[in-house]
Amino acid sequence: MSHKADFSDEEWAAIVRAPLVAGTAITLADPGGPIEVVKETGAVIKVVSTTADEGRDDLVGEIARDVKTMAEHRENPLKGFKLDRGGLAGKQILDELGRVRGIVAAKSPEDADALSGWLLECAQRAAEAAKEGGFMGWKAVRVSEGEQKMLDELRGVLAPDAAQA
Repeated sequence: MSHKADFSDEEWAAIVRAPLVAGTAITLADPGGPIEVVKETGAVIKVVSTTADEGRDDLVGEIARDVKTMAEHRENPLKGFKLDRGGLAGKQILDELGRVRGIVAAKSPEDADALSGWLLECAQRAAEAAKEGGFMGWKAVRVSEGEQKMLDELRGVLAPDAAQA
């Protein structure tokens, strides 16, 4: 099992921002209004906070506690992560999350699998947080086509073996 001390400061910064990057992937996959952004971000923060409060002693628990502490101190966990303003934001996010999985997998494949599952949970909760489309709630869907496509792409990057099965 790996811990924060096993990673460089740069690697840890990327690992800690990963849950919010996963949530951002969903937000950008089907941009809604400000209310949807708040709901989706709030859903990720809730997953992180719940995980931090569970008292887990694994890498995921350590990451969650760091993110929660940063939020409590009004520090931005996404610090240092910049998206291009062009149409490549989705690819950048997938590349970033794939890089994070690789960093963790180099230390512990088991931790990489646990982290991937947790990041997919963060993304799934973000996707389910706000209804999309429709008119004043009518014919709206919980997970839009764009969000589902991004969830599938995230699975391909974070759980490549499961995505092929």
